[in-house]
Amino acid sequence: MDRFITNRWIMKIIALALAFMLYMSVNIDTTSTQQRNNTASPFPSSPNVDVETVTDVPVETYYDRDNLVVSGLPQSVAVTLEGPTGTLKPTALQKDFEVFLDLSDLELGTHQVPLQWRNISEKLDVTVEPGFATVTIQEKVTQDFPVEVDFINRAQIEEGYQPEQPIVKPNIVKVTGSRELIDSIALVKARVDLKGVNEAINQQSRVTVYDSEGNTLNVEVEPAVVDVSVPITSPFKAVPLKINRKGTLKENLSITKVEAVPGEVTVYGPKGVIDGLEYIDNIDLDLTKITESTTIEVDVPVPDGVKRVVPEKINIKVEVEKEEQKTFTNVPIEYIGLPENMELEMVDPESGKMDLTVRGAPSVLEGLESTDMEMYINVTDLGEGEHELPLEITGPQNVSWDLPKRNVKIRLIETIE
Repeated sequence: MDRFITNRWIMKIIALALAFMLYMSVNIDTTSTQQRNNTASPFPSSPNVDVETVTDVPVETYYDRDNLVVSGLPQSVAVTLEGPTGTLKPTALQKDFEVFLDLSDLELGTHQVPLQWRNISEKLDVTVEPGFATVTIQEKVTQDFPVEVDFINRAQIEEGYQPEQPIVKPNIVKVTGSRELIDSIALVKARVDLKGVNEAINQQSRVTVYDSEGNTLNVEVEPAVVDVSVPITSPFKAVPLKINRKGTLKENLSITKVEAVPGEVTVYGPKGVIDGLEYIDNIDLDLTKITESTTIEVDVPVPDGVKRVVPEKINIKVEVEKEEQKTFTNVPIEYIGLPENMELEMVDPESGKMDLTVRGAPSVLEGLESTDMEMYINVTDLGEGEHELPLEITGPQNVSWDLPKRNVKIRLIETIE
């Protein structure tokens, strides 16, 4: 064996054989690769294919909108795109394509129409869902209708308040729709909510169209919104007026009559306020400015809590005459407030009587009697002994009086049971 290995010729033969084998190995690999390349498909490699669905794609519709009404139109559809990713992705992202219905050549009636599209690459397969729309084409009709006002929550208006006849501007609207819908119109209304209302309403209200069964109709209304004004009547009550005389007339003049025209006014406001109002009394008449019979216009004050007063102004008629006087002699002095266990003695005047001079217009004094005048003293809460008290006098309006003295003296004596 050692002799075989050490033989030079034998070693050369082995080396040559190994080199040949290595060459053949490399050559076979290269040829195999070339053959694989040469035997591949003559067409280019297919790019990546993708699928994507775009939802809520709006649908455009083409028809004679001036003369036709179409029902059954889809508002939006879903579009599924399939094709090369490089083409599909920009299309789905930009959504610059259009889905539409072309009804321009169709006659009146019901039709099933395919949805079409444009601005989508031919490299993409397109599926629209739904693919067809069932539409009804009808003649468009426009007609005028009056607008009524529908009060809601009427029972919840503030207590005592009432809505009056509403005013609608404009009160006539144009309603446009199919002949069938226009013929079915029963009511055209604007709604006003009265919940908690206690004053006039001025608002804008949307107009709604109804059929005879109360269903809302899908029609065009022009204008769609109207202005509504509703006067609100508050609780009211008629109350008299009380004229307060301030100052005094010029000398030698006397009032024969002071009259408010009208004699009462109507007050409006919350029920709880006007229920407790008996009269309006803060109307002043300045007597210092009266020199003759006259009529004066004055504002009627609005009491606290009252919304308004009607009328807002009144006339005060004042009649005056030259003053005269009339004297009543020995008019008895009365008394009030005497306790049951007391007796009253007049000290001054001892007679318990006094003359009374009354001044006034002749027409007032003419029928005046002494019994129409009353002089009295008030002895309420007084104890036993002498007391000096002022005289108090009551009598007809529009007269004044004079007395010899303004005070009287009395004596109270406790009685023994």
